[in-house]
Amino acid sequence: MRICRLGINKNRLSRIARFCAPVWGAALLLCSCAGRVAPAWVEEALAQAEAQSLVMARTIEQMPGQLPRSLSPEGELVTSGSDWWCSGFYPGVLWLLYGDRGNDELKRYAAEFTGRLHDEQYNTTTHDLGFMLFCSYGNAYLQTHEDSCRTALINGARSLATRFNPTVGCIQSWEGWDEWRFPVIIDNMMNLEMLMWAYKQTGDTLFRHVAVTHADKTMRCHFRSDYSSYHVVSYSPETGEVDFRRTNQGCADESAWARGQAWALYGYTMMYRETGYTRYLEQAHHIARFLLDHPRLPEDKIPYWDFDSPSIPDDFRDSSSAAVMASALLELSRYSDTGTAEEYYAVAERQLRTLASPEYTAEYGTNGGFILKHGVGNVPQDSEIDAPLSYGDYYYIEALLRYKHYSAK
Repeated sequence: MRICRLGINKNRLSRIARFCAPVWGAALLLCSCAGRVAPAWVEEALAQAEAQSLVMARTIEQMPGQLPRSLSPEGELVTSGSDWWCSGFYPGVLWLLYGDRGNDELKRYAAEFTGRLHDEQYNTTTHDLGFMLFCSYGNAYLQTHEDSCRTALINGARSLATRFNPTVGCIQSWEGWDEWRFPVIIDNMMNLEMLMWAYKQTGDTLFRHVAVTHADKTMRCHFRSDYSSYHVVSYSPETGEVDFRRTNQGCADESAWARGQAWALYGYTMMYRETGYTRYLEQAHHIARFLLDHPRLPEDKIPYWDFDSPSIPDDFRDSSSAAVMASALLELSRYSDTGTAEEYYAVAERQLRTLASPEYTAEYGTNGGFILKHGVGNVPQDSEIDAPLSYGDYYYIEALLRYKHYSAK
């Protein structure tokens, strides 16, 4: 039985009400642009994304229980079950596009594929429930206000909170093994948003305590003096002290893995929005400065997969990192002085224009139905290199919609 009943009465919410729904990162400030005109390139990019996402939907519809992940080196579609960390991104893409385009076919597929994640609300074995549930059920609730979707999110938040260790002050990423006694990855910052949402919905202060404590401990222990971030910090579960720091998905432990920096930028920007704590805003600005001032950030602002790769400039760019960065910078621009805001906005615009170009946006019907090309998953594991990625598509659409709203003001 699916928990989320997503049959929607069209009269239940007006189009403007759908767009002006409560704010959260999955659809931050995506208010109605009725009466306003977004730049033509943005509308074209969204129309392309809508068409391409429906290509994917018609394929995934024929694969019960599966959700899109990437393409193999041979160009074959790679899918996953609902328990993979990326499972919620594609349903989220469909919900985001539905909120903008109003296409009932998008809504139908979004509802169907969101339902495939039903069991994950009870999953206590992963830290990725925010990615899995907030991008799917969160956007579903934003569009439908169905109580069953709200329930799924609150259940998911409770499951996520079980992974919190008060001695460490963090949510555990993976189960410990060998020397990894309590590993915590920077990606965890992205999953705190669902906890903050659940706190505001229920009044249960446990959710807020877990999110704030995790963000504070990560701010103290994950970052170098230049505000770049390690990928993984492993703690002692008995004392909460750091055992060691690693960058498993980067080119070296001391390197600045691009997507990790993007997760950090997004995470602290979001935590400032959710708490109003200036320490998070200051941290986000510091991370932004590291990224924007880096001599190895290319002119088109699409980062190499690792800022410290010895193969630059002959190495892979990562469209997914650029998409996450663009979305975060657009939000951070809202909390900045005029000059800084304009800089953040201009960089995000450059990133989005580049991603919307034929160099990074797939032609209709190609790329397995994914929107963006040239993502980088995990180079050390030789996995999903120069390939489309479901999370790259998600944050690209989110960033386009943020840009559409901001530019229309």
